[in-house]
Amino acid sequence: MSTSVVMILLLIAAYILWRVWPDDADRWHVDPAEKTLKRFAEIRLIGPDAPRFPVPAEELLTTMQAIALDDPRTWLLDGSVEEGMLTFTHRTLLVGYRDFTTLKAVDEPGGAKLAVLGRPGLNVHDWGVTKKRLDRWLLEAEQRLSN
Repeated sequence: MSTSVVMILLLIAAYILWRVWPDDADRWHVDPAEKTLKRFAEIRLIGPDAPRFPVPAEELLTTMQAIALDDPRTWLLDGSVEEGMLTFTHRTLLVGYRDFTTLKAVDEPGGAKLAVLGRPGLNVHDWGVTKKRLDRWLLEAEQRLSN
C-alpha cells in the first residue's frame, strides 16, 4: 500500500473518530455563574447581564429547550427543565466542530433570569457563530414569551 493511500485512510479514520467521539457532560454541563476558566470565544451572560423574561423559570427553560432543539444539528447533552439547567451540543455541518451552550433559569420577582454560557469545543475563534445562535435563540424566546 502506498504512503498516500495510508495517509488518506488515516485522515478518514481520524475524521470518523472526530465525528463519533462522545461529549463529556461533566466537562460541559456547568453552572454559567460558577465557571471560572475563560475560553477564547466564550459568551457568558450572568448576573445583571442575564436576560430577564416575564415567566416562571420552568416555562422559560421549556421554551428555550424547544427553540434549541429546533436548530439543526443541536441536541441536549445533559440537564433537564426540572433540574433548572440545560446544556446543548451543536455541530457544524461538514467538519463537525462542536459548540456547547448551557442555560440556567432562576426565578426572581416578576419572572425569571436566564444565565447563559456559550463556548466552542475547541479554544478557537468561532467567527461569531455562538453569539449569532444565542442572539437568535433569545430573540425567538422574547417573541414567544411576550405574547
